[in-house]
Amino acid sequence: MAVLIDPPRWPNHGTLWSHVVSDASLEELQAFADAAGLPARAFDLDHYDAPAERYDALVAAGAEPVSGHELVRRLIASGLRVKARDRN
Repeated sequence: MAVLIDPPRWPNHGTLWSHVVSDASLEELQAFADAAGLPARAFDLDHYDAPAERYDALVAAGAEPVSGHELVRRLIASGLRVKARDRN
């Protein structure tokens, strides 16, 4: 059970973004996000979006750095993945 973060590589709003997920539960993800100060508006059904400037602090807070591929693989395996077609 871990909170994972991928490298900031998704451009939007003038910065690059990482995804923060749990491979165990949304409760674990929410607790980590609250403790790390991620705003509720950053939550997107199965992950939090985090700007590049927060990456090092999130890793220091306990998020495990993984590749984007590994993050998605583990999110799918957890059963928490929300498919694009199921997003509004």
